[in-house]
Amino acid sequence: LRIIKISLMKIKIIGAGSIGNHYANAASSLGWEVIICDIDEKALKRTKEEIYPQRYGIWNDSIKLFQNEAAPRGGFDIVFVGTPPDTHIPIALEALKEAPRAILIEKPICTPEMKNVEDFLKIYKSNKTKVFVGYDHVLGDASQKVKELIDCKNFGEAKTLDVEFREFWGGIFDAHPWLSGPHDTYLGFWERGGGAAGEHSHGINLWQFFSNILGRGNITEVQANINYVKNDLINYDEICLMNFRTESDLLGRCVQDVVTSPSRKWARIQFERGFIEWECNSKPGVDRVEIKLNSENEVFEFPKTRADDFKKELLHIRECLERDSESNQVSIEDGIKTMFVINAAHQSNKIGKVVNIDYNNWL
Repeated sequence: LRIIKISLMKIKIIGAGSIGNHYANAASSLGWEVIICDIDEKALKRTKEEIYPQRYGIWNDSIKLFQNEAAPRGGFDIVFVGTPPDTHIPIALEALKEAPRAILIEKPICTPEMKNVEDFLKIYKSNKTKVFVGYDHVLGDASQKVKELIDCKNFGEAKTLDVEFREFWGGIFDAHPWLSGPHDTYLGFWERGGGAAGEHSHGINLWQFFSNILGRGNITEVQANINYVKNDLINYDEICLMNFRTESDLLGRCVQDVVTSPSRKWARIQFERGFIEWECNSKPGVDRVEIKLNSENEVFEFPKTRADDFKKELLHIRECLERDSESNQVSIEDGIKTMFVINAAHQSNKIGKVVNIDYNNWL
């Protein structure tokens, strides 16, 4: 019965850009039925003739392409929203009307001003549809190994937590050759959800994930220093430095930028008796976890491909749907908490003070 359920999974992808192609490949490789829709016929043509075959070798004829107005509505297990952040909430609201089993929204879930998110939450909570946000790094083998180590070893009290997501965004534009630069997309505008704080918000989300598995709770204080790049064409944050305090007084920092090359995606938890370090792509195609506990040193390596990240995310969502699992690690609630931090960081930089976060009226 379980094999039959897997083969019948149906996914509708809204947005034929880079991320939409990643999910289309991941879902079709799992044997799922996939359609991609977009408002732009040129984007669909580019998917079929350029993006997908250049990445995966050949176009997959089982994937069906539709312009939005002609796309099927209803009957999907998952609707994926892979459009710019300033369109996520309106499109997700429309997707709720189709009553899918799940909606997966690409990160960040919205713009820093968080317009209409509270209204979306009210409607979502009255529906059976589960909503996820695409922070897939927390689902990777390396992140799950960190969780396992914290659960099974006695490192003592966590003293501080640092996370860095520092990556020059030239790779993004290499993957989007139809764009001539950040001014051609939301990426060049922090108020639309681009820039370092939005595009690399995996860093904030990973910090929150580690804090939660440590039992240290939500981020409640944010102090930020941000460098913006602004001219007639663009207005984005290139470097976002943030200091955090949680509700149980765990202190740490998170750095996100779009200028560092080679990239550094790294985290370290310092404990009383040692440390855990996490690193994404410590060498090509390998994530890494290193621990020191008293006199014990150990390194764990996790080979992976880019496609593995998306497959793990889809399989996690399937698990949540089929077993009604409460251990959802990419929930809308966690995605919104990440947005609260992004919002607070921009505020803190503007006023030059610590900004306090109160989630109670929302979640």
